[in-house]
Amino acid sequence: MVSLIKSASTVSLLTLVSRVTGLARDLLMASTFGVSAMTDAFWVAFRIPNMLRRMFAEGAFSQAFVPVLASSRAQDGEAATHALINAVATLLTATLMLVCILGVAGAPVLVYVLASGLKQDPAGFDAAVVMTRWMFPYIACMSMVALGAGVLNTWKKFAIPAATPVLLNLAMITAAWQGSPWFKQLGLEPIYAMAAGVMVGGLLQLGAIWIALRRLGLAPKLGIGWAAAKAAWEQPATKRIVNLMGPALLGVSVAQISLLINTQIASHLAIGSVTWLNSASLLMEFPTAMLGVALGVVLMPQLAAAKAANDLHQFSQMIDWGLRLVVLLAVPSAVALITFAQPLVAVLFHYGAYTARDVMQTTHALMGYGAGLLGLVAIKVLTPGYFASQNIRTPALIGIAVLVITQGLNLLFVPVLAHAGLALAIGVGAMVNALWLLIGLMRSRTFVPQPGWSLFALQVVAGSALLALFLMWASAAIPWLDLNSEKLKRIGALALVVIGGIAIYLGAVWAAGLNLRQLLRR
Repeated sequence: MVSLIKSASTVSLLTLVSRVTGLARDLLMASTFGVSAMTDAFWVAFRIPNMLRRMFAEGAFSQAFVPVLASSRAQDGEAATHALINAVATLLTATLMLVCILGVAGAPVLVYVLASGLKQDPAGFDAAVVMTRWMFPYIACMSMVALGAGVLNTWKKFAIPAATPVLLNLAMITAAWQGSPWFKQLGLEPIYAMAAGVMVGGLLQLGAIWIALRRLGLAPKLGIGWAAAKAAWEQPATKRIVNLMGPALLGVSVAQISLLINTQIASHLAIGSVTWLNSASLLMEFPTAMLGVALGVVLMPQLAAAKAANDLHQFSQMIDWGLRLVVLLAVPSAVALITFAQPLVAVLFHYGAYTARDVMQTTHALMGYGAGLLGLVAIKVLTPGYFASQNIRTPALIGIAVLVITQGLNLLFVPVLAHAGLALAIGVGAMVNALWLLIGLMRSRTFVPQPGWSLFALQVVAGSALLALFLMWASAAIPWLDLNSEKLKRIGALALVVIGGIAIYLGAVWAAGLNLRQLLRR
């Protein structure tokens, strides 16, 4: 477990750097462009390749590719595994070329399907189509990045894949800072600079991954032409990956379909709803990525290796360890997002063209996401327990059921809470999803909880209750919105509250008898 915590810490630290630069990117965008039909258009256009990336590249493909790759390396040796990498890369490249051509040609249809409400402002809809065409090839870059990241993670080289998103953020920061004034001088919409920044960032990420693969002697050798593609397809391991991608795609698509429906609904609400939800999701993704994604990335190849070795005890212990870390860190994070949402949004976004009204609307969405943060993070640890066993069908079926539940919740929440109801429905749906996945692992005896969970849960709840009281006091005692003109004072106050909150929570769980060092090293 020591190697796991080191790997998870590395990924989490680099993910933190990625999220901080992502936050700087979005703060700069909020200050520069504010909230308008054009910002909604950008986030819709950006969401299209991102949605496909999550469905295919980091979703179905990674979930099918990594377990088969780990199994091949453990059972067939390095040479056969490298041949598998070459074959998969050849097929993936051919597929991506076709997808990009179709995506660029069909951009108007994609934008309409995702956010027909943008037609409230025809200029916004047209801008979304243009930016979709500019950014669509980003999916090709990120699919190849996902392949390289899967290889590197299987070889326990976690740092480069975790660090590459920083390159995207830096490219977008440069686009907002330097590119938008230049585009304006050229007579183009300044927001178009962000689309150009996305493409530059995708190429930089692909270059970084490719260099890392070459240094390890693992860079794929791409076959060209029909004969090469046919030879790649005929490999049994390649067919196994494709067969696994079917149910994996179904499972991943459920979440993305839910996102598509929510974006469509948000586009028909007040102008700015898409941007408010995006700003809230950025803050929600800080703990989701640092905890859930980091643990999921590290656990997936290790669980697959344990399964290939038929070490079921180690398999169960790793899931138990991951879930304890999730509960220890995600519960207080959820408390913070619910009780301290307005100060967080105000300090991070309340600048330039981002108004006090935008702060309040984003706050409501953030609280909705916070209600389901534990589920959103836990899913990242629980699903590898299925994928490592090459059981992708069960999470897919659960996901379909949760999609129906989430949209039913939208019918209840959106008429009352507007865009915040969309966030709350996602949060509640994530909690249902995580609980369902957990029950399935326990019923199959794939996961057998270790002793001590009841006491551990009480310790976390006690610490979180004290944290909630402190944060509610801090939220009411300081006029966060009124300090807009005193930026340094407001940032300093936030830093003190965050440090105080961490000290209170960790001190409380320690006083309740939780040995943090033992938990981390277990």
